[in-house]
Amino acid sequence: MNNSTTKDVKRVALAYSGGLDTSVMVTWLKENYGCEVVAAVVDVGQREDFDEIRDKALATGAVACRVVDLRERFLTECAFPALKAGAVYEGRYLLGTSLARPVIAAAQVEVAREFDCDAVAHGCTGKGNDQVRFELAYQALAPDLTVIAPWREWEITSREDAFAYAAERDIPVPGSPRKLYSIDRNLWHTSFEGGILEDPTAATPHELRELTVDPAEAPDTPADVVISFERGVPIALDGEALDPVTLVQRLNETAGAHGVGRVDLVENRLVGMKSRGVYETPAGTVLLAALADLEALTLDRDTSGFKRGISDRYGELVYQGLWFSPLRAAFDAFLDEAHAMSTGDVTVRLFKGSAMPVARTSRYSLYREDLATFEEDSVYDQADAGGFVRLWGLPSSLAARVRARAASGDRDWAASASVETVRSSAKPMQRPGRAVASGSR
Repeated sequence: MNNSTTKDVKRVALAYSGGLDTSVMVTWLKENYGCEVVAAVVDVGQREDFDEIRDKALATGAVACRVVDLRERFLTECAFPALKAGAVYEGRYLLGTSLARPVIAAAQVEVAREFDCDAVAHGCTGKGNDQVRFELAYQALAPDLTVIAPWREWEITSREDAFAYAAERDIPVPGSPRKLYSIDRNLWHTSFEGGILEDPTAATPHELRELTVDPAEAPDTPADVVISFERGVPIALDGEALDPVTLVQRLNETAGAHGVGRVDLVENRLVGMKSRGVYETPAGTVLLAALADLEALTLDRDTSGFKRGISDRYGELVYQGLWFSPLRAAFDAFLDEAHAMSTGDVTVRLFKGSAMPVARTSRYSLYREDLATFEEDSVYDQADAGGFVRLWGLPSSLAARVRARAASGDRDWAASASVETVRSSAKPMQRPGRAVASGSR
């Protein structure tokens, strides 16, 4: 891949949000590269005034601004596959920012091709994870394009510097030096970083909320929501079939009103340092709990166990920018097959910050009440369990006997223990009224 050490770039597609960093980058790129700038704006549910963002980009010097609505694509191609994987980074982070980056980068590359750009640029800092996510996507989708990462080149070293740069050039930017939070929002979540949050001993300011209420202020009466899934994908809420965007928006509102989906955590960044973030993921939290509950009905034991084994790895791939990796694609193929029967309804109770599944049903359920019951049944012969338990415990039993003989000083302990254990453990239990053939196997 080319890099930005040479300054022969003629036109660059900038991943543009209208925030502090990308607002000053339009001017900086023109000043330092002498190039034209095309602003690529991707709507993944951040609820911005995109007409205003377009006007701002053009007013600050962009030769064009393309706004692309990819909200549904973000959910169906990124968030929902991660949901099927049960992907949660380090057990707590539902990957809202990480999941949006592949679709944004892909759209940016499409804009670059549309406007014959020879470079792409992003506003990620040299300390963060997003630089990796964007640039690995560029490598996978457009390795011929030059990549410009201003935060790794310019003399701006802090958000205060960026505000000063904007003020000197009359560039309108959101926020102020006194309110230095970095906020990222999409359909799946809202994240907050920076400012007072950089002190892990400080409690999160109450006003840092967009999607959730304080659980202490949530309703005193719980609310039940019913999530319907088809092949592991959410398709309806409370019996009403909804498109993905509407379903997630409504569930965000309902669950957020009950304080569900807020976490305050310290995580391990890909670049090696720890960072603190506050995340709100109301709909994702409910959907994750609901699908896991449905899987308990529809996935057999081995498939369920294997799926749990890849969940952490899937989350790491997403977090580490490896969305376009062959391994992630292979995982998705497995998950699509594993969830072939994950169709059904789950009732989740929302109350004071919690989301607890309380009922579930599926026409493909593997649960059999006549097998599970503690009452009298006619399908399970409990006497069969004796032989199973003895054979299942045979390795442990043999090991225990070997250790006992070795401790006693018996030189022939290995052979005698082995023969004795196998004979005693393999001996079938004779049931009343039944003859056991000595040669049966």
